[in-house]
Amino acid sequence: MSLSDPISDMLTRIRNAQVRKHGKVSCRHSRVNEDILKVLQNKGFIESFDTKEIRAGISDLVVTLKYFNGEPTIKSLKRVSKPGCRIYKSAQELKPVFNGLGYAVMSTSKGVITDDEARSQKVGGEVLFEIY
Repeated sequence: MSLSDPISDMLTRIRNAQVRKHGKVSCRHSRVNEDILKVLQNKGFIESFDTKEIRAGISDLVVTLKYFNGEPTIKSLKRVSKPGCRIYKSAQELKPVFNGLGYAVMSTSKGVITDDEARSQKVGGEVLFEIY
């Protein structure tokens, strides 16, 4: 089965798993999904992630979710740019997310980075989603 938006699928799986208080969640492997998970792990929103091979050439990403005092560390996860309506912003157009407590994760020419890093490197790109 092919997915039209694998990033939204991964974000929805993470959001649903945290609502149900699951410890781990599995999602499709892609390079972009792996880069997004690296950013989420560096910013402390997830515990870790691993690649698990299903069969030759096909693998999944197993994400270990993070909780603090029984509550998920991710309070909100909102997709901004969609396949039908891409949202691009320059470094000057980027505004802080949730008064600076959250991040906008972007796909830029420097890779998948947060809005803070994009402003400091003075690069723009596609705003994938917002998280806090």
